[in-house]
Amino acid sequence: MFETIRVETDARGVATLTLDRAEKRNAMSARMLEELTEAAGTLAADDQVRVVVLTGAGDTFCAGGDLAWMQEQMKADAETRAREAGKLAHMLQAMNTLPKPLIGQVQGNAFGGGCGMASVCDIAIGADHLKMGFTETRLGIIPATIGPYVLARMGEARARRVFMSGRLFGAQEAVELGLLARTVPGDALAEAVEAEVAPYLACAPGAVAAAKKLARDLGPRIDGDTIEHTIGALKARWETEEAAEGIGAFFGKRKPRWTR
Repeated sequence: MFETIRVETDARGVATLTLDRAEKRNAMSARMLEELTEAAGTLAADDQVRVVVLTGAGDTFCAGGDLAWMQEQMKADAETRAREAGKLAHMLQAMNTLPKPLIGQVQGNAFGGGCGMASVCDIAIGADHLKMGFTETRLGIIPATIGPYVLARMGEARARRVFMSGRLFGAQEAVELGLLARTVPGDALAEAVEAEVAPYLACAPGAVAAAKKLARDLGPRIDGDTIEHTIGALKARWETEEAAEGIGAFFGKRKPRWTR
């Protein structure tokens, strides 16, 4: 059914949603974004699904946006860029509004959009060896469409410590920043996630969904206007000379001109 992800549901109603492009470090292509959005809708409508666990195949959770896809955007017109940016924005909103508990099993590094994916989880637990980072500004672009979810998770003050610098940070700092709930050795990650799953199986599914919706309603508002604002911000950034230089430098295997 899917080419870039896997969805497997056990007898208890625990669905595991796996980013399945290990050979590409689970970078998010246009196809993956479409499939994740479809999967979110399917899982939301399935009354047999009680909990969703989000993880990645291989050693990396998610390396962010697929750079070949990003390179294509540099050649596209503005409307195409906006449409492609919208795929990420609407996928994240579908995950954020999923009426089931969403537990992140972050088994490896997460960069850019991968941090956005961790941010839409109700709880994300990471392997203690991983690195994370908002690396977009290294390429001359900005973490726009993931921004509302990152700031909702981390708070503005903590987010500003890492949101613009492109700096990589380890799992323990990710906990201190609020991006991860806790960190455990890699071989203990599945057990830690199971400990988060188990309590939900004793809860009324409708009450869980209603409580999650209430939490979102009482938290920072992420609505259509917010999403369109982030799409517009990314669209504008794609049209700058810095974006062209940053993406060009990456594919040219050279340092961009602003590097000191």
